[in-house]
Amino acid sequence: MVNITINGRALAVKEGTTILQAARENGILIPSLCYLKDINEVAACRVCVVEIQGDDRLAASCDTVCMEGMVIHTNSQRVITARRNTVALLLSQHDCNCPTCVRSGNCALQTLAADMNIVENPYETHLRPNQWDMTLPIIRTDSKCIQCLRCVNVCDKIQGLGVWDLLGTGSRAGIGVRDGKKLTEVSCTYCGQCITHCPTGALRERDDTSLVLAAINDPEKVVVLQVAPAVRAAWGDGLGLPPELATEKRMAAAFRACGVDWVFDTNFAADLTIMEEGSEFLEKMTRPFRFRRPLFTSCCPAWVRFLKLEYPELVSQLSTAKSPQQMFGSVVKSWFAKNQGIDPRNIFCVSVMPCTAKKYECGVPEINDTWAGRDVDAVLTTREVDRLIRLKSVNVFNLPEEEFDSPLGVGTGAAVIFGTTGGVMEAALRSAAYLAEGRNPDPDAFQVVRGRDGRRELTVTIAGIPVRACVASGLHNAREVVEDIINSRKEYDFVEIMACPGGCAGGGGQPIRDGEELAGERSERLYRLDRNNPVRFSHENGAVTQVYAEYFDKPLSHKSHELLHTNQAEWSL
Repeated sequence: MVNITINGRALAVKEGTTILQAARENGILIPSLCYLKDINEVAACRVCVVEIQGDDRLAASCDTVCMEGMVIHTNSQRVITARRNTVALLLSQHDCNCPTCVRSGNCALQTLAADMNIVENPYETHLRPNQWDMTLPIIRTDSKCIQCLRCVNVCDKIQGLGVWDLLGTGSRAGIGVRDGKKLTEVSCTYCGQCITHCPTGALRERDDTSLVLAAINDPEKVVVLQVAPAVRAAWGDGLGLPPELATEKRMAAAFRACGVDWVFDTNFAADLTIMEEGSEFLEKMTRPFRFRRPLFTSCCPAWVRFLKLEYPELVSQLSTAKSPQQMFGSVVKSWFAKNQGIDPRNIFCVSVMPCTAKKYECGVPEINDTWAGRDVDAVLTTREVDRLIRLKSVNVFNLPEEEFDSPLGVGTGAAVIFGTTGGVMEAALRSAAYLAEGRNPDPDAFQVVRGRDGRRELTVTIAGIPVRACVASGLHNAREVVEDIINSRKEYDFVEIMACPGGCAGGGGQPIRDGEELAGERSERLYRLDRNNPVRFSHENGAVTQVYAEYFDKPLSHKSHELLHTNQAEWSL
């Protein structure tokens, strides 16, 4: 232990503890901006400086280790003056038109400026010009960047892609795409983790709410909305709605109050995906000499894009099953349109997703198999749909709960856990065991795949066949799994990958709480919904059974392959 004094308080802390850690562990507030524990500890912003007695220079508390006998002052006049000057200088190079920023009210710099009581800035403003392709799923605004390096280190350490970098030197230094390239020229997967870790509005998703509003206001359009599993674990965050009020049924009511015609649940399509992907997996397992192993899941478009960009030779091992989002679009513009007597060209299909890469996926020309144009017309992130709800002046606090529309609003417990890492694997094994053995396993038999570790493994026996499975989330972990497979260090039969740490619950389109990782907390909500669902197996979804009986015949049928499967090797990048 090391004995120190902070603001007159004698403290004993573990060796190696930084001043910032020591202060926070003892309830002493030191403001910070660039700091992210274990990710960005580079002292780039200098907001967290403190005064150490006997030292002429102020020290950045985030990377200064406590030493025996240190006497530290966190709020001396010298410290306060330095912090205010630092924040004022940052503001002089920042587009402070806050009312039109998506992060207004949830911006670390905005909060700091208020806390520092900066009501006027003495420094002249100099803003960087912005040059960006505004059609991309991820938008960067250079004039809002504070060069904190968070995006650089998140992309490098967590995703292992190194898309962003510090370019130039001195006054010309700035953050940009590596080597000064365009975003489309590097291995960006559009996962959006850089967005959720940016403290300002320098990074955001492309806003598509205007497309949805135009469709809602078009009398010729039938607007059909689907909502992904992980959205229900977070949609209330951006609206200030407590978890006990942010229920699935109130969410459905809120979307309906926005003016859409039908509110459905992507959980239906998740169950449909399990039927197709689980059947595909069983076929590979029972005919092992015809197929390369392992089979990779294909629900996450950021993972698909990663594999296409980094390991194209393995793309053929992806399940050909479309993601639930795209399966839903195909079903809506084929079976549903026929059943309802609607011209599919008049259907506008909206997806509410926890993901920014879904904006890329729905725009891939090769994924659309119905004759009515795009299967999914627009994707809104959880953050965007929260803004849409506010724009439509929907009072979610007083909104009575409503059911999803039928029949595509029916989902099982297996479907809802698609929103967390390991959920696709667990759901698939539940139904694969049934399809192979003719009886349901214990629905919690495969819960070993749950957890917050970036990589988990299990081996189970289904119909006498050992199944070696692996689950990974975060693209850095995904790369390790792929490299182990390529170099024969590991042998797997079935691999689930989700690009975002913790899975979709921690997706790049989810509400942001600066400095907090909420995937674990949100995943627990999804597991509770699974436990409380009276139906926990995808093959027991009555709506899925109905669609097969009336339209697709059976999993992996000709019609299923035509509308519910895709060849990722042909996808445009």
